[in-house]
Amino acid sequence: MIHIFRQGSDASKPTLVLLHGTGGNEHDMLPLADMLSPGSSLLGIRGNVLENGMPRFFRRLSEGVFDEADLIARTHELKAFLDEAAVKYGFDPARLVAVGYSNGANIAGSLLLHYGNLFASAALLHPMVPLRGLAPQPLSGVPVFIGAGVNDPLVSAAETRELHELLTGAGAEVTLHWSNQGHRLSAGEAEAAKDWLDSQSF
Repeated sequence: MIHIFRQGSDASKPTLVLLHGTGGNEHDMLPLADMLSPGSSLLGIRGNVLENGMPRFFRRLSEGVFDEADLIARTHELKAFLDEAAVKYGFDPARLVAVGYSNGANIAGSLLLHYGNLFASAALLHPMVPLRGLAPQPLSGVPVFIGAGVNDPLVSAAETRELHELLTGAGAEVTLHWSNQGHRLSAGEAEAAKDWLDSQSF
């Protein structure tokens, strides 16, 4: 997968796995990551799917309707890449924090459902429920931050609550932060995510 790895300056910090939204690339989330966890190693990944020339992490059939078979296949593909990257770059695979926005948050959520505690924690910014009808792997004690918009035109409040219940039911410790900036990542949401990450120990 096309990616960028930037070695951190603070070995006590986790490695952040950065997953962009539709039309983004491996560089998009770097400024946010520098704010969330200064000194962390950063792994920015570009989605392998193109939709009208825009990178994504998996195909969709229409707005809000995912190609579930492709999502599942791409989830396993991304997990295999993370395993390879850990060996190549020497980071601790047990100390990964996913930071995903929109489409990137959705595949991060799918990774949580499929692989349980693959991530030490995960910040999901404006995610949807990636898959329904899948019994999630145990997420006991895994901290998850969900950033959501009360007026998000792409993700309803009901869908956000459904994802919250799904992850909580699997044992995750979910922090839900609401903003009123639509589907856009707001400064307040980023600050709340930073406070959430600062409260954790790695």
